[in-house]
Amino acid sequence: MRIGLFGGSFDPIHVGHLWIAEAARETLTLDQVRWIPTATSPLKRGGAVASDQDRVQMLKLALAENSYYELDEREIKRGGVSYTVDTVAELIGEMPDAQFFMIIGSDSLASIPLWHQPNRLLELITPAVVQRGGEDAIDFSVLQGLVDRERIDAIASHVIPMPIIDVSSSELRERVRTGRSIRYRTPLRVEALIHERGLYCDDGKNNETSKG
Repeated sequence: MRIGLFGGSFDPIHVGHLWIAEAARETLTLDQVRWIPTATSPLKRGGAVASDQDRVQMLKLALAENSYYELDEREIKRGGVSYTVDTVAELIGEMPDAQFFMIIGSDSLASIPLWHQPNRLLELITPAVVQRGGEDAIDFSVLQGLVDRERIDAIASHVIPMPIIDVSSSELRERVRTGRSIRYRTPLRVEALIHERGLYCDDGKNNETSKG
């Protein structure tokens, strides 16, 4: 079984996330894309704006109609700082016969040397890097010193080509905060939940229940 792991805060999930996941599924011939919302990212200690429960609910609404997608809440349930290497090791232990790929952007690839136990992580899982339209060729030299040349070549062979996607979670939060439309930027049911719960209208208030 070929499984792509797609982690992030998803605060909120938007069409760009969904497009990346589907492109990864098709490019890598994945049997499953496993969405893993983080509790607290080691490189973004400020945490998410929406609560853990609201982020999970938005993901459930967005992913419900795609049988290839699986929501994995282990990092939320674990709490604290979410280290990818711990999650990957757990999943390999649970599914030793599966082949795992880590779906990341080129910006995340560039920061891998700063991740927790990057050498071990790169031994456990193959990063599949999203290359958005208009971006320069991905620089895999950042992996030098972490893995050998053969491993770098193997990672470089799993690029996911994408068109330009000019949408981000921070943009959606700002649009909600300033009363502008987010229609077609996120699934309709996610948009409805955001308005129903009053998410992102006031970043400070929405973060009060985060990590619950």
